[in-house]
Amino acid sequence: MRIGELAERTGVSTRALRYYEEQRLLCPGRTASGQRVYPESAVDRVRLIQELYTAGLSSRLIETLLPAIDARFVGPELLDRLLDERARIKAKASELQAAGRRLDVLIDLAMHPDTDSCRASLDPAAVPEANSQRYTL
Repeated sequence: MRIGELAERTGVSTRALRYYEEQRLLCPGRTASGQRVYPESAVDRVRLIQELYTAGLSSRLIETLLPAIDARFVGPELLDRLLDERARIKAKASELQAAGRRLDVLIDLAMHPDTDSCRASLDPAAVPEANSQRYTL
């Protein structure tokens, strides 16, 4: 199939497919005139690449990981890299959750204004004390 058909079937732009080729994630064949030709299996490969990107992996790590997935074997060094990526993503998720909780406090303050002042901290765990420093929004 040609690049346009692969793009249509996967919902991925032709530009992205060319990028995957540049990053050595996808290897199309070529016609005599140089047009890209993809096997039917490219549909599943592109979907897998998309899932790996969505999981937060870089193209460099995906390039290393694809042959391991094909071989159904992930060696110890690659496993360590995947564990590191998972730890990084979990830490980022925790940071985003904390940011979300702070926004919840700010939204609550905006929806239920205290005309005198508001908390000194947007941390929902912070317990306002009678003598704590406060600021106004």
